[in-house]
Amino acid sequence: MEKLSDYVQVAKAAHILGVSQNTLRTWAADGKIPVHRNPANGYRLFKRSDLAHFLRETAESATNKKHQAG
Repeated sequence: MEKLSDYVQVAKAAHILGVSQNTLRTWAADGKIPVHRNPANGYRLFKRSDLAHFLRETAESATNKKHQAG
């Protein structure tokens, strides 16, 4: 069962990913990263495991591009 502690709001998620809050909102709107809404207040919430997955995918993509260029 998921808990609220499994999720972070925009500011914390942006800090974890090292991007601005607006960049994160854009990525979420574009479907690049999953976003959930708090049913009580409508705030955007990001699941910690989704953020970790996104970081792994981004790192792997960057590594693959580096090897292809070199």
